[in-house]
Amino acid sequence: MPPPPLAFDTRVRLWISERLIETGRAPSVDDISRGLGTGATEIRASLRRLHDGHVLVLHEISGELLMVAPFSCVPTPFEVEAGKGSWWGNCIWDALGILAMLKQDGRVVTSCGCCGDPLTVTVRDGMLAAAAGVVHFALPAKDWWKDIVLT
Repeated sequence: MPPPPLAFDTRVRLWISERLIETGRAPSVDDISRGLGTGATEIRASLRRLHDGHVLVLHEISGELLMVAPFSCVPTPFEVEAGKGSWWGNCIWDALGILAMLKQDGRVVTSCGCCGDPLTVTVRDGMLAAAAGVVHFALPAKDWWKDIVLT
């Protein structure tokens, strides 16, 4: 008898997050299937439920992982560096969320959205180091999921 969807989806989500933290890269559907010893059909169904529940975002064509908040599964303008690892954030908010999730000091290497000048945001002892700049959210949070990829 297969596990209940909620328990299975939680296991899938945890496994994906652990791989993202360990490697800085998203596992493929085949990787997840092998890692959990489950068929790709069950993994795809789980990912679809997680996507529909706004837990993660799938690429609309390939069905592979695109976003697993706070991680981006593709390169973005928000590279997070901590210890010996690096990850991509979907936005500055998520990039800082990665450092908080890891409970590590680090930095976000990005650029000014207005002029393109290089910008580095540093976190030390769980706090933002002094930096110039403003974080601007173009849409209210209640509207993000209307088009989460564009947001």
